[in-house]
Amino acid sequence: MITDHARRSIEAIFCHAARSRLTLRAGDRCETVAVDLARRPAPPGKDAVVLTISAIAFRLLIVLHFNDDEATRRYYVGDNAERTVPEVLMEVANLCCGFVNQQLVTHFPDLGMSTPYALSSLCVDYLEELKPDCAWAFDIVVDGDVQLGATLCVCANAPLDFVATIEAEASSEGELELF
Repeated sequence: MITDHARRSIEAIFCHAARSRLTLRAGDRCETVAVDLARRPAPPGKDAVVLTISAIAFRLLIVLHFNDDEATRRYYVGDNAERTVPEVLMEVANLCCGFVNQQLVTHFPDLGMSTPYALSSLCVDYLEELKPDCAWAFDIVVDGDVQLGATLCVCANAPLDFVATIEAEASSEGELELF
């Protein structure tokens, strides 16, 4: 069971992470709009980057949807012919997920975060197989014309209740740590 406090906290954490980590430059805008997952005809974008945050009590799956179109390429890759949209979005999604991880670790110290991996956005058609306790969908617009989307789902293994206080700037952004 996931309480309303936990649902609202996860949503607030993700929206803050998206607005602060899916942009490349300070001052760029990122708008997130919650949409009804059941009424969404198809994911917004044919490609996806998937990350998982796991704890003993739950598993949070974050799917970032995108198209390798001109607007996305122009914003995330620019003139750098050595980079691809999926490669850059894996890095950006990792930073976004890392921020979510940092906010959750204060409540759940046993967290682990996966590395990003690429799938087709059609993978969200199979999220019901995971029997999620809660799921969200968001349309995201970055810098006015880059269309992204996100699908989140939480599978709880135990009752989940917490209230998040979002720290605007955390000391680490989800980068790889070596011990």
